[in-house]
Amino acid sequence: MATPSPLRAPKREPIPIDARAADHLRYIRETMENAAEFTAVPGWGGVAMGITALVAAFVASRQATPRAWLIVWLFEAFVAVAIAAPAAATKAHRANSALFSGPGRKFVLSFAPPIVAGGFLTYSLFHAGALFALPGVWLLLYGTAIVTGGAFSVRIVPVMGLCLMVLGAAALFAPASWGDAFMAAGFGFVQMAFGWWIARHYGG
Repeated sequence: MATPSPLRAPKREPIPIDARAADHLRYIRETMENAAEFTAVPGWGGVAMGITALVAAFVASRQATPRAWLIVWLFEAFVAVAIAAPAAATKAHRANSALFSGPGRKFVLSFAPPIVAGGFLTYSLFHAGALFALPGVWLLLYGTAIVTGGAFSVRIVPVMGLCLMVLGAAALFAPASWGDAFMAAGFGFVQMAFGWWIARHYGG
């Protein structure tokens, strides 16, 4: 009776070394992206945004109608975006980092939802005749956006967001006539103070 020969495992084709190297490089790149911080938060741009917010607070406090008041602050929001976007892009370019990839993409995706929610709430509160609630809502949601986006940035950024949230919460319980003062404090002085700190310690 013939003795059965031992089973041999089928030969595996060797993995090309360049494929393994590519996998290792991809893993290293993904690990570095996950660990990296978004450092393109504009410092001097934040200072400029704070200055324009102080001007807006002064102008808005002089308006005779709620609609005119809202228009002033919506115009200020567009001015702030016009300052922040190119300032962040310039800072990212100087640091040789992409604004919408890696930590930058995570920052934007985390920052955007509270801002979008603020837009819908602004529309709803305006039509409900509850403009007195907008300063608190805006500060709370902008602060929330800074905190959530700042989770992928340097440590000082979420601290700024928490300060804005505290001001927003206080504004919700304060007299309506204090709304512009709260927004001057948050969008103006807080933005300027943290913008200056970021500019001095994190490259502009």
